[in-house]
Amino acid sequence: MQITLSKHAGFCEGVQRAYSMVEKLTQDPIVKKPICVLGDLVHNGEVVARLEKIGVRKLDPKESLEEFITKNKEQIGTLVITAHGAGPKIYELSKKYQIDLVDTTCPRVIKVQRLAKNFFEKNVQIVIIGEKNHKEVVGIFQWGGESAIFVETEKDLKDLNLDPNKEIAVLSQTTQDQEFVKRAAAQISKKYPKAQILDSICLATHERQSEISQLTKNNEVVIIIGDPASSNSKRLFEIAKRSNKNSYFIQKAQQLEQKWFSGKKTVAITAGASTPAWIIEEVVLKLKNL
Repeated sequence: MQITLSKHAGFCEGVQRAYSMVEKLTQDPIVKKPICVLGDLVHNGEVVARLEKIGVRKLDPKESLEEFITKNKEQIGTLVITAHGAGPKIYELSKKYQIDLVDTTCPRVIKVQRLAKNFFEKNVQIVIIGEKNHKEVVGIFQWGGESAIFVETEKDLKDLNLDPNKEIAVLSQTTQDQEFVKRAAAQISKKYPKAQILDSICLATHERQSEISQLTKNNEVVIIIGDPASSNSKRLFEIAKRSNKNSYFIQKAQQLEQKWFSGKKTVAITAGASTPAWIIEEVVLKLKNL
């Protein structure tokens, strides 16, 4: 069986940067311990578990951020903002309570956050194409003064009703489905010709989504590796499944099933931006041994 591994599988630059930064923090004797991450550093359980083994704690506040920080500030040595970013509140609180803060926000996400802040300050109506409950989008929404309108589904797009007399700026989640973004942008432009459409999908997402479309055509079976919590991984699977019914989503090598490959000669493997290299290598090895 011929195995083709995606050129863009695994950690993107933003995720690799965040992981490397936190790993170095654990090895630096000057850094205040414990190191606490505000949520999952990246959306992959295996990565989070590995970080926990080297002393990194995950914080999962159930109350408001200020209530949580107020109650737990003595138990936090260094606080880490994840690759997905966060709203402006955490920066204010870390300064107020003198908590050491390390920001691993992906530079591409920071760019969108700054755009949202700038548009909000200029009283521009912001439209965000993305999942409103996704951590990255929540942060962008907060930088935009919590006044943005979300377009997450076809229904949202159809029901979109903006003030035509107000300036409009359209941003997107950096890992959103590029086909949906293109379609949404075209419809918004048609309805509101003066709207500013900003292409904020990151290059890594563009490359992966473009490549998976080709891989599904050239291979009988397609394997997508990722965590169910990873939006970009699930999106790769959705794109693959649309054109190849023999597409399968797995978290690790043990989930591969022999029957998927019965009578098949070609298989492609790709992985989301938060999938580490060691999991991809295990999947490739398992496939070779089937």
